[in-house]
Amino acid sequence: MHTVTKKELVDRIADQTSYKRVLVKKVVQNFLDEVIDELGRGNRLEFRDFGVFETKERAARIAQNPKTLQRVHVPPKRTVKFKVGRMMKIKLQEGLDEEPASSNLPPAT
Repeated sequence: MHTVTKKELVDRIADQTSYKRVLVKKVVQNFLDEVIDELGRGNRLEFRDFGVFETKERAARIAQNPKTLQRVHVPPKRTVKFKVGRMMKIKLQEGLDEEPASSNLPPAT
């Protein structure tokens, strides 16, 4: 698996659209900032065919340190939940369909 950075995405978009890299970087960063702001306000973001981002409240709980077995209070927190959209689901399934059934076997000669 390869990690793709924001810089790589900006470069690709700039190449595909012929816009200057600096402009594409500003647009991408503004988009990401808006996503963060909306989720911070507790709003749900829906991008058709891509997916849905929404915040979820996690209740406070008591956890246990596995090493010391000491009980620890974990405060409540908000997290982001992502539900995959239709087109992404299809694209992810295509990736699975292309992989060999058993990747542990050596290639046939």
